[in-house]
Amino acid sequence: MYDYDLLVVGSANADLVIGVERRPAAGETVLGGDLSTHPGGKGANQAVAAARLGARTALLARVGEDGHGRLLLDSLRSAGVDPSGVLAGGAPTGVALITVDPSGDNSIVVSPGANARLTPADVRESAALLRAARVVSAQLEIPLETVAEVVRQLPSGTRFVLNPSPPRPLPAEVLAACDPLIVNEHEARVILGEDAGAEPEDWARGLLAMGPRSVVVTLGAEGALVYDGSGAARVASVKVDAVDTTGAGDAFTAALAWRLGAGAALVEAAGYAARVGAAAVTRAGAQESYPTAGEVEQL
Repeated sequence: MYDYDLLVVGSANADLVIGVERRPAAGETVLGGDLSTHPGGKGANQAVAAARLGARTALLARVGEDGHGRLLLDSLRSAGVDPSGVLAGGAPTGVALITVDPSGDNSIVVSPGANARLTPADVRESAALLRAARVVSAQLEIPLETVAEVVRQLPSGTRFVLNPSPPRPLPAEVLAACDPLIVNEHEARVILGEDAGAEPEDWARGLLAMGPRSVVVTLGAEGALVYDGSGAARVASVKVDAVDTTGAGDAFTAALAWRLGAGAALVEAAGYAARVGAAAVTRAGAQESYPTAGEVEQL
């Protein structure tokens, strides 16, 4: 019996968001709207998104002993996430500087702060959390050696889901544990390099050949592509008017990981995740935008 449907190991950031008419070119200054501060970070986002959907969720992360850290802990608790794995101290809380244009597209610069101090030793000392979770998900806003330690400490029978964002080359032991590896076009091209190919099917095929048990390529408004060696399958999204795409990929990953843990097939889980991601872009912000299960059904 598992205590958690999903354990997220990853980052927790304060998102500092400015709306702009257009994003600046190199050397250019543009005026934006008022600055707003929101709880974010890929790890915390995934944990909150899953908890909003009804998953029993915990987060292993590190924040600073500061106001931004308290903001994140309050957000986790209010969403129903177990924050007992959130460690404090070592550096200021991570910060993401986000610009959002009128179409809802965003550009993000991240200062990792305390996220960079989440160590392999922290993972080993949190072994009880890993044993208590049906599915473990991770991203790359924490040190890669910490993600690799998660894989090494993963209990038998626990499923591992990875969104390699921001993308970088991955060691074979991490790739081999992914079921699935979830990427967008940019992430796929970075990991595959010059031989990525032109089509999502090319990316999925190339990534699967690198060792993951399955691959999901997210395609924004076009849904997603699922590939697990038995073939490729497209899943559709829902057409919505996008307000802000910040955190939508995290909502997708969280929903997919949760549904896999509940016994759904990968294609079914990806279809549900695409609807969750679509719902998330209809509201501003990251964690504030995440839907409940009932809101997803109404979409």
